[in-house]
Amino acid sequence: MNTKLTNGGIWNDINGEPIHAHGGHILFHDDFYYWYGEDRRGDMYVSCYRSKDLFNWEFRNHILTTSTPVAPIRVRTNLGLVNEKGGKVNLERPKVLFNPATKKFVLWVHYENGNDYNDAACAIATSDSPDGHFVYHGSFNPFGYMSRDCTLFQDDDGTAYFISAARDNADLHVYRLQEDYLNVECLVGKLWQGEYREAPAVFKRNGKYYMLTSFCTGWEPNQGKYAMAHSMEGPWSMLSDFGDETTYHTQPAFVLKRSEQEFLYFSDRWNGADYFQSSYVVLPIEFHGDVPTLNDYSSLLFERETRSMMFER
Repeated sequence: MNTKLTNGGIWNDINGEPIHAHGGHILFHDDFYYWYGEDRRGDMYVSCYRSKDLFNWEFRNHILTTSTPVAPIRVRTNLGLVNEKGGKVNLERPKVLFNPATKKFVLWVHYENGNDYNDAACAIATSDSPDGHFVYHGSFNPFGYMSRDCTLFQDDDGTAYFISAARDNADLHVYRLQEDYLNVECLVGKLWQGEYREAPAVFKRNGKYYMLTSFCTGWEPNQGKYAMAHSMEGPWSMLSDFGDETTYHTQPAFVLKRSEQEFLYFSDRWNGADYFQSSYVVLPIEFHGDVPTLNDYSSLLFERETRSMMFER
């Protein structure tokens, strides 16, 4: 049983295999944490792992692959998960929510048909179970806008939002989703126009909404920033620094809320020279009043008696 994880190291599942879940998201469902993320090996796109304690991860399934079945809905483009030459498309930053009304697990992801990033689209897939084989519903540009780095957020009342980088990454758009989470309902905000923020991660604490982002510097880390709002639909505050000038050599993936007192910053430490040597970093978000702060810790420790997480410098 793993009782220690090293930030910036290669994390393995319970079978000793490296975890492939970059740019991902964790969903807590029926007493398990389900971790979804990019898997760029072979014919794979998104893999799923699950854990009871956030330390010991069991591989469950390659939930999206090049052979994933297609079940188009409404009007979608690029309906297959292979390009016109029969090769792989690019899928990045997969996020999954459970829809309590439809009982479906709904995945949104950044979609590119090729390496030129001209599609700048989002794509959707669904499943009846958290770790089953998802069905692909195609890709599109919400209201015709570009959509690159993205995330999902589900509010306490079940309302869901899709946040993505638009206008060649210059802006961040916030969309409220339709009740079934299968399409955008309306565009509710264009945030920090011209600031070039990407890798959004959203969480809610004590009735206030927070969004973390990074600047656009490719594989290289940069100064993280955060903003606050009293509603997902704004207005949002100006951006303020979060972490140090490289956000401790990380880029946000998502924030896991375990309670009103415990928020975990899950992030990627990218290796631009060798993607498969990229690693994970998890840090606690600490608060001074309403202000979130990030400090550097080298390791995560599992406390057996309390079954809680501790951090070691």
